[in-house]
Amino acid sequence: MRQKPLFLLIAFLLISIMIGGCTSMQSTTVITPKVEKYPNKPITIIVPFSAGGGLDLVARSLEKKATQILGQSIIIVNRPGGAGITGWNEVVNANPDGYTITVSGTEILLHPLGDSDKYDYVTALDPLVQVASAPLVMVVQTGKPWQTTDDLVQYAKSHPGQLKFGHGGIGSIPHVTGEIFAHAANITLEQVPFRGNSEAIAALLGGHIQIAFISPALAKEHIKNGTLKALSLTGNQRFNDPLFTQVPTFKEQGFDIVFSNWYGIAAPKELPIEIKTKLAESFKAIINEPEFKQSMENLGLHIDYLGPEESQTKWMAESQELNKAIHETGIWDQIKSQKQ
Repeated sequence: MRQKPLFLLIAFLLISIMIGGCTSMQSTTVITPKVEKYPNKPITIIVPFSAGGGLDLVARSLEKKATQILGQSIIIVNRPGGAGITGWNEVVNANPDGYTITVSGTEILLHPLGDSDKYDYVTALDPLVQVASAPLVMVVQTGKPWQTTDDLVQYAKSHPGQLKFGHGGIGSIPHVTGEIFAHAANITLEQVPFRGNSEAIAALLGGHIQIAFISPALAKEHIKNGTLKALSLTGNQRFNDPLFTQVPTFKEQGFDIVFSNWYGIAAPKELPIEIKTKLAESFKAIINEPEFKQSMENLGLHIDYLGPEESQTKWMAESQELNKAIHETGIWDQIKSQKQ
């Protein structure tokens, strides 16, 4: 009976050691941090031009379906300046967490062709999807005497230096298109830069400039209400929109000006693959929505979907083509001098 206290003491010590060991084991257990679901807050889309332009209208059409597909809303932020450079530079420097992305267009390929821009967007940004495409339209005021492109060319030749064309910034696609047209027609046109193509249209309607190269999305309402008329399209064939079926292409009229302007979504480099996949698949789903397709048709745009890899391939190929075209014609040297 006297051994009982000793037995109890040993048992107590063993239990204490066991409990201490368990506590020690628990304290060294690695706790896996909780992975947050993406997206868990609104996504910002930077539009690098002023409100009302083609890129802006496409972004706002995507915005309408974002909550339904992505589970979060999209916030549109306009950052006009430098023909897209101000906004796109902001996205290049943004945290690659999927919450800051941008709407992209053909201009994104033009800037790397110069030697004064900060980034080569072809390699500094990642395309997620291409959404739609459309040719540019050369428009003039309805009250002007030019009924055809040839009328305009003949007037420019007989009135050198009197015609001005407006665009959304030095080095933008409308700017380059205007310079290519002047070069092909052997005429002199004075270029006038604005912060966006919507501002160029306002100047055209006010009679401050005589010509603008804009998207069908911007031209449609003005053509419908009779304030503007379209003289030429940059597409390879006539546009199938009823409003433009009678408008000839530049190619039909003997000018080697053939391309389509496209619209897409891009993100900063180093985006985690799961977030990139989520965004790409979500935007593809939005593009396939009947309501979205109708909104693009209403804007005079053609759904022209490409995924991330296809878009990247297109960026590289078109960048090389544009580089060759604007340097061989000397147009880039002209644009560089206008930047100074």
